[in-house]
Amino acid sequence: MSKLDTHHAANDLKERSSTTPASVKSITTDDAAAEKIRALVADYEARMDEVADAITRVRHEINNPLTGVLGQAQLLLREELSDKARHRVETIEQLAIRIRDIVAQLRQVQKPPRI
Repeated sequence: MSKLDTHHAANDLKERSSTTPASVKSITTDDAAAEKIRALVADYEARMDEVADAITRVRHEINNPLTGVLGQAQLLLREELSDKARHRVETIEQLAIRIRDIVAQLRQVQKPPRI
């Protein structure tokens, strides 16, 4: 083999070894993308867990005093009241029931199931 042929063969070998086949690049890229997606999903799941926990605490903190307000309003309605006072207590009861129903809807917010 001449010096020129050896040089061409060496260059050819160098080019082949430095270029990664498209299928290998694709697998590597796919693996990196999949790992990135897994990390994003884990991050979003953690955030959703935090939101669900916060909603649970808020529901609890609203329901406790709300139950007292609603109960006291209902007790007052058993008593003799002026028309004006009865109307005001009925308004308190209606608004407390409305808040209770809104808070009950928050029960639908739960931690998402893990896949």
